[in-house]
Amino acid sequence: MSSNESPEAAPTVRSAIIGTGGIAHAHAQAIAALGDRMRLVAVSDIDAARAREFAAAYGVDRTYSTAEELFAQGGVDLVHICTPPQTHAALAISAMRSGVPALVEKPTALTLAEMDEIARVEAETGVPTLTVFQHRFGPAVRHLRRLVREGVLGRPLVATCETLWYRTDDYFAVPWRGRWDVEGGGPTMGHGIHQFDVLLAVLGPWAEVTAIAARQLRPTDTEDVSAALVRFDNGAVATVVNSLLSPRESSRLRFDFEHATVEVEHVYGYEGSDWDFTPAPGRNDLAEIWAAGAASSGRSSHRDQFAAIAAALAAGEPPEVSTADARRTLEFAAATYASAFLRVPVAAGTIAGDHPFMTSMSGGRVPWAPLKEVAAG
Repeated sequence: MSSNESPEAAPTVRSAIIGTGGIAHAHAQAIAALGDRMRLVAVSDIDAARAREFAAAYGVDRTYSTAEELFAQGGVDLVHICTPPQTHAALAISAMRSGVPALVEKPTALTLAEMDEIARVEAETGVPTLTVFQHRFGPAVRHLRRLVREGVLGRPLVATCETLWYRTDDYFAVPWRGRWDVEGGGPTMGHGIHQFDVLLAVLGPWAEVTAIAARQLRPTDTEDVSAALVRFDNGAVATVVNSLLSPRESSRLRFDFEHATVEVEHVYGYEGSDWDFTPAPGRNDLAEIWAAGAASSGRSSHRDQFAAIAAALAAGEPPEVSTADARRTLEFAAATYASAFLRVPVAAGTIAGDHPFMTSMSGGRVPWAPLKEVAAG
């Protein structure tokens, strides 16, 4: 190729969205922001009128009332699953069997058993299921993960992960919220999962969890707060708190390494300016290394992850976040509940086989509810 020639442009990823509720707008806007790299070509929703209204807002011609109709028509490279959590696993499996990679809003599935079925179908079909964990993809987290892999900051020692949010009673008037059988859990599953996914992405495999959970105020079947102590394979220890009871909302991550402290505080998305870096005495050289890669004028967002997916698909590489990665994060949530309700430490890998927390995040053991209330969850 001569210096005057440019490489052939990567093909546009043709995306479809299933479910046109609130989070679907974030997906559609992120797709639009990617220009020729990704394009929204179809929409499906069981509410046909809502699907048409959504499609018109984003310039989409094709609308369907079922996912099956969408898959039957073809012409889609990636399907974004933006429906309530209890539908995620079945829709992801349907997409894979139709030959279409699925990008699923968190949680990927309600249980580890469902997650393992997704992995089985993925292996059978060769078609991937991906999970939306967009905070992994902001420039600062990508830079931090790279520095950790290269050992620049020294050993990870201590970490703090807090999702301190506030939701009113009215928030739970939506039928699928706050129920074990539909949402899978409370803030551990539906809110804090984004932050502790970043924690796990930075620190690597966790070894053991000791946790508590409680329903303090909200009219839910699930917890409205949980707290965990975590030990990692690399020896690091961390605290993880997930709350929907905190009037001053904050999402906070802090990592203490041998040679530096790295921390961020935001609410629903971070910018480069939200991060603080404190080198250990005598290691001021690290401040320049951090600053060189962490600056960003944009918020961490769906767009960051979608751009990474489009680039991976164009290169013929497996995109993040894989089923295996998403399972590790979901297993952490299951271990938090199992430890809280069984009142024992839970080691990684021990929720397996016929363990009650394989098929339910409640395990049928919720201490504040009669068994008949949680039997289905």
